[in-house]
Amino acid sequence: MASGISRRMIVNLETGNANISLGTLDRLAEALNTSFLKLVSNPEREIRRLEEVMWRGVGPQSQATLLGAAPARHDTQLWLWSLEVGERYTADPDPEGWHEMIFVLQGTLRLDFDTESQIVPANDFTIYSSAQNYAYQNVGDGVLRFIRSVSS
Repeated sequence: MASGISRRMIVNLETGNANISLGTLDRLAEALNTSFLKLVSNPEREIRRLEEVMWRGVGPQSQATLLGAAPARHDTQLWLWSLEVGERYTADPDPEGWHEMIFVLQGTLRLDFDTESQIVPANDFTIYSSAQNYAYQNVGDGVLRFIRSVSS
């Protein structure tokens, strides 16, 4: 398939038996000539206020909520993330030209890239290209909460 996603993964996704990454969903949307937002959201909802949980981690407080989106060349997305102590989310690289802006509300975020790591404490922010391997990890002693904006 043009997305690089196996038929088996798509069948498992359709039947609800797959834990698919957000990056894989993005590639699937691109292969279907649609946007990530159109693929994952209810078409009857206003995109400026979606508030839909799109990812759940191992811990019950670890999740990513797509808060809303705004029109752009592609989608511009606003997310609220929370990760329990020690929880890690490893992302797939986005296409060239995509960026993320993160503002940490509570806790300490470690961003891991291929060649470096960056610590972002509460009340601080970072901006980076998401067209690379990266991961979020909670390295604090309580629940990590951060706002993530994705744009291209």
